[in-house]
Amino acid sequence: RIIVSGLDAAGKTTLLYQCFESNRIVTTIPTIGSLILETVSHNETTFTSFDVGGSGSTRMLRMLKFGYKIFDDCCGVIWVVDSNDRERIPEVKEELWSFLNEWLPGTAPILVVANKQDLPNSMSVGDIKRELRLHEIKGRLWHVQGTRALPRDGLVEGLEWLS
Repeated sequence: RIIVSGLDAAGKTTLLYQCFESNRIVTTIPTIGSLILETVSHNETTFTSFDVGGSGSTRMLRMLKFGYKIFDDCCGVIWVVDSNDRERIPEVKEELWSFLNEWLPGTAPILVVANKQDLPNSMSVGDIKRELRLHEIKGRLWHVQGTRALPRDGLVEGLEWLS
């Protein structure tokens, strides 16, 4: 089981659909107040993902409502970041660290997807590593993968790492 999370408008739902709907572009609407459950297969690994919509503490409370079973059986996390939204990086860092420390104790690996790398103001993978203080993560594997979800650039490589 994989939890897909990140701030609103980062591209979580688009990323999920692009993982298994390779031949069409899906127009999405904000996943506010809902949970999307999807199953994605890659090579010999099947990912059951939970895409939780919303922002901030509201998202965390909704996750709590669905119960700790999501967290107990979690094998990994895909944390999606809008690389082009520099103003919200402090909020991304706060949410990520809160998630790791309060909601997902243990050793489940985390794949940080630096999405929207094709936009002109996007932060590099190195900038995102530094700004989110990923080097401070202890006791779990982590990786940052630059992506452009709509043409699927980087998605396969990220899933390879996570699987």
